[in-house]
Amino acid sequence: MQTLLVDLGDRSYPIYIGEHLLEKDNLLLPFIRGLQVLIVSNTTVAPLYLRVVTEALAKAGKQIREHILPDGEQFKTFDQINAIFTTLLENRFNRDCTIIALGGGVVGDMTGFASACYQRGVDFIQIPTTLLSQVDSSVGGKTGVNHSLGKNMIGAFKQPRVVLADMTVLDTLSDREYSAGLAEVIKYGLIRDQEFIGWLESNMAALQGRQKSVMAEAVFRSCRHKAEVVVADEFESLDLRALLNLGHTFGHAIETAMGYGVWLHGEAVATGMLMAADLSCRLGWLSKPEVARIRDLLISAGLPVVPPAEISPGQFLELMSVDKKVQAGQLRLVLMMGMGHAVVSADYSPELLMETLAAGADLGRPS
Repeated sequence: MQTLLVDLGDRSYPIYIGEHLLEKDNLLLPFIRGLQVLIVSNTTVAPLYLRVVTEALAKAGKQIREHILPDGEQFKTFDQINAIFTTLLENRFNRDCTIIALGGGVVGDMTGFASACYQRGVDFIQIPTTLLSQVDSSVGGKTGVNHSLGKNMIGAFKQPRVVLADMTVLDTLSDREYSAGLAEVIKYGLIRDQEFIGWLESNMAALQGRQKSVMAEAVFRSCRHKAEVVVADEFESLDLRALLNLGHTFGHAIETAMGYGVWLHGEAVATGMLMAADLSCRLGWLSKPEVARIRDLLISAGLPVVPPAEISPGQFLELMSVDKKVQAGQLRLVLMMGMGHAVVSADYSPELLMETLAAGADLGRPS
């Protein structure tokens, strides 16, 4: 087992990375202060892993309740958040309770948001069960729900008390879900670690084969990058944390336009990262061979790189304007000035942006 610390003073917490961690109740118990525990999961994950977690905690005398959400990004709504509140209130959960998120990014985001709001804040724990949530959404304290007009526009910062990243649970992921997680892994290399890009290129076959040691190394390196950024810019008051959104402004537009859940988050981010690379190239900040290298890496991870043909450039631009990085009416984008060096910038030509939005299928063709 490997351990990383997210060093935030009195809100610091460890990330445990290894195999068969769900069965080790001693990893969770030090972070559960009271007796009451609500485990929030979904209809896909609960049949697989809920029992092992509840049994471990029940042996320690914890009073456990369960709340099972429907599975899918389309259910990341206020109605489902309110249902969690109802379970908490019906069972008279008090302020020293703990809420555990057992699932992927949707479960983690919603559980974290509920924990931030219930009685103005109670403890929560992240047990991410997808690769994407292990390397990204479970770390850093961003929580929230979607709105029909924009993804993740409503939420709160709420740090977990501990994160348990169990490599064993990734065995039950579909190939599509697993590849979606690799998009966020690749992101860390593109924004701040050129050497990691080379490591991913050399180890992609092993990652696709789900070799545990290679998977653990990818998760560790990704979480280390995320932790460093969060410690330096927890509340995104600087531009540093915004760099973690490479591809997300384009990707969120795809998710919103197509309907939440039609494209997986990682799939939309992958396409968005190539769109960001394409615009960076048009600006002269990235070379065509570098764009081709990014495209090839994403394709080797089993990810899409061409945006949906049914989204017009105008619709893209309209949806992208509903973004947390908009300041003083200007849409700021995360772009690249070379491999492993991302920047947040509004210093781009609107005409060049429209060329990228209109490129369509050309993005997927070799230069």
